Amino acid sequence: MFSNTQKWSAEFIGTFWLTLGGCGSAVLAAAFPGVGIGLLGVSLAFGLTVVTGAYALGPISGGHFNPAVSIGLVVGKRFSAAELPGYIIAQVLGAIAAAGVLYLIVSGKAGFTGVGGFASNGFGENSPGKFSMVSVLLCEVVMTAIFLIVILGATARQAADGFGGLAIGLCLTLIHLVSIPVSNTSVNPARSTGPALFAQTGAMGDLWLFWVAPILGAILGALVYNALLSDD
Repeated sequence: MFSNTQKWSAEFIGTFWLTLGGCGSAVLAAAFPGVGIGLLGVSLAFGLTVVTGAYALGPISGGHFNPAVSIGLVVGKRFSAAELPGYIIAQVLGAIAAAGVLYLIVSGKAGFTGVGGFASNGFGENSPGKFSMVSVLLCEVVMTAIFLIVILGATARQAADGFGGLAIGLCLTLIHLVSIPVSNTSVNPARSTGPALFAQTGAMGDLWLFWVAPILGAILGALVYNALLSDD
């Protein structure tokens, strides 16, 4: 039995890794001259952080690394509501710490003049494809709902043992492949909060949407799964 401190530490480290690995790939490697990894590489990076984090840290805390996921798992009756505050605090602090480390790395580049968008999420002028608030809201709700359905299905009692982390990581990769042009992909309020604190594009003004939409999507996904797919 793991203590709360161990669980919170696992969630902090997992969310730190997700934010540093995913956002770091976008900020440092996506457009690097000659060898930039582009949208596909960034999508894979986010998925790989979840895969590696899930197998390394999932046995300790469940491997949520995302406040929306934790809330969705409460609605899906897979997680105790009493544990929710500690998880969310640990996740947000992990994402902020990762963004801080990434900022320090970026600021050490010769000729540094600022971080720009810093892999932050946004709508309208802050959307990579200039998508409207409604489009971004819809995209984030639907993508997070599907993410929760995959998480609940991949970790169900009847699911194949040992493959949950891989399925969840690949799902997050696919979500990024679809939605990076729309919102820079959040589906995770903690991941959105860390970079927004450092971005120079007004991302803090858009941050509310990247809490509201993923949480609504997670709740919707959990309700759909329990109503239509669960055998409990």
